[in-house]
Amino acid sequence: MNVFEKLKHVRIVRSVIYVIVGAVTYPGLVLVNSLRIEGTEHLKNLPRRNVLLVSNHQTYFADVITFIHILCAVKWRKENRLGVPYYLLNPFTNVYFVAAEETMNGSWISRLFKMAGALTVKRTWRSDGTEIRRGLDPSDTRKINRALERSWVITFPQGTTKPFAPGRKGTGYIIKNNRPVVIPVVINGFWRAFNKKGLVFKKKGSLLSVKFKAPLEIDYSLSAEAIVEQVMDAIEQSKKFMLMGKHHMIRAIDK
Repeated sequence: MNVFEKLKHVRIVRSVIYVIVGAVTYPGLVLVNSLRIEGTEHLKNLPRRNVLLVSNHQTYFADVITFIHILCAVKWRKENRLGVPYYLLNPFTNVYFVAAEETMNGSWISRLFKMAGALTVKRTWRSDGTEIRRGLDPSDTRKINRALERSWVITFPQGTTKPFAPGRKGTGYIIKNNRPVVIPVVINGFWRAFNKKGLVFKKKGSLLSVKFKAPLEIDYSLSAEAIVEQVMDAIEQSKKFMLMGKHHMIRAIDK
């Protein structure tokens, strides 16, 4: 483990990074755009470890930065709102997030954010969505397993910002093997407000929505593939929701 890997496990280092990143990004989430939060009651009274937040993905960084803001606010007993960001004075650092290694090494900003708790994994797919190999690399899986043993983890099962992309089987294996509390999260509006990296505004005044759902009830005797299907349905990225989206679009055009 190199020095930078060690530093991201030091609470004070991560707290400082959260303050810097939080202060810089807060205006873009709350002042330049509008943030609607639902379901933070489902985050209360959860265990300190083995909690997995699974979400759809729309930008590389804005999504997870918003989650960190919300988790910090919840720590200060705020419900479904951020309010004044004094929560950054004592942020919630008991969380890691899964990110593609290539993404986190792309710029100095991403390298800094990497120290805030990124669990970097090697991509198992190409940019067109086709798989290079089956599942996560064993070393990447161990990395996520170890993080769940002591904290919460945020992951994006699709591994891409493309809507309705299939979920990766690696998420199913992680859930099946660790049996965490799984909190589904549904986000929207980030693709409209920010560029793909989530650092540049595309359209100001956008509505950003983040909805936390109740913990999933999972039958761990099911296959990893079946568990992923349940997760994808919960984060509204399954084929059912894709067909519903197309149906609503056709009705809107007909009108």
